[in-house]
Amino acid sequence: MLPAIAGALIVAAILWEAFEVVVLPRRVARRLRFTVLFYRSTWRPWRAIAHLIRKTRRREAFLGIYGPLSLLVLLASWAVLMVFGFGLLIFSAARSDVVPMSFWTSMYLSGTTFFTLGLGDVTPHSAMGRFLAVAESGLGFGFLALVLSYLPVIYQAFSRREVNIVLLDARAGSPPTCAELLRRHSGAKGFEALQQLLRDWERWSAQILESHISYPVVSYFRSQHNNESWLAALAAILDTCALMLAGAENPCARQARLTFAMCRHTVVDLAQVFRAAPRSGHHDRLPSEEMARLRALLAEASYGLLDTPETTAKLAKIRQSYEPYLHALSAHLYMELPPWILSSETTDNWRTSAWGRITGFTDPAGPGASPDDHAD
Repeated sequence: MLPAIAGALIVAAILWEAFEVVVLPRRVARRLRFTVLFYRSTWRPWRAIAHLIRKTRRREAFLGIYGPLSLLVLLASWAVLMVFGFGLLIFSAARSDVVPMSFWTSMYLSGTTFFTLGLGDVTPHSAMGRFLAVAESGLGFGFLALVLSYLPVIYQAFSRREVNIVLLDARAGSPPTCAELLRRHSGAKGFEALQQLLRDWERWSAQILESHISYPVVSYFRSQHNNESWLAALAAILDTCALMLAGAENPCARQARLTFAMCRHTVVDLAQVFRAAPRSGHHDRLPSEEMARLRALLAEASYGLLDTPETTAKLAKIRQSYEPYLHALSAHLYMELPPWILSSETTDNWRTSAWGRITGFTDPAGPGASPDDHAD
């Protein structure tokens, strides 16, 4: 009786877990879940190993494996637990047969039935055993269909996110920063383009929030380039909106408020999904000397930032409303946050190629620029 109860509980728990993770399009707040335990027990040691890798490119390549690999291992774990649960049920049902089925034979029958092999070398004899075989065969077929439909959804969400990030390359630099975004959108036409960009990111951040809450595993998928990430892109947009709201002279104030609200909503909710507590008093991304450089750059780009105590205090208050959550997500996901303004010139990803080094092609960014991010 005990194996039957344990098997029924395992099968029911995995079926409900698969429903919550794959089918249910909303966040589940329940803490005691197999998927949550799985990602907590695997991501922390994976991140700890990555911390020991000093070279950025190798570390990012190692971290980039985790998202797709964890997804496959999670699905395989569900399958193994389903086979084990049905194996216990079959073992319990076969104990009343004339020739009881052994435990390992029950597991073998469960495995061949779940994966619909249909070998026929071991068959159940009792009515309950036959019923369990039919039920497991149907669930195995359904599980395969679920996997085939789940993976494209994940990769479509990842692809849509990455398109938005790549579009920032020529608009905000690599990595994207607030200073570069405003510098490249100066003048009358620049203001119009900036307003459209902020309008687009209001919608794109909502899409990121929806997809990453419904499928949190997408958050672990890394971008194609080491100096890009969805978190860095959100940070650059939030910084830009915060600067506008604090007192930068521009015609995009209303759209900046709307975009800031949506982007902040995204980082706050995702920090809650990963139970990443906000980190106050962390590393200052905009020290006083960098703030002076930022003011000078904004003045050249026709964005006047008022140099008053009220403006400084307002900017600090706005930053405090979102930066602790950015730092929390950055620490949890091991994604570096971009500065407000770069300390030195960098080369945009669109300007670079590994073929440039191989063929000796001169980088159009000129001397003094940082190395490109493309792998050989």
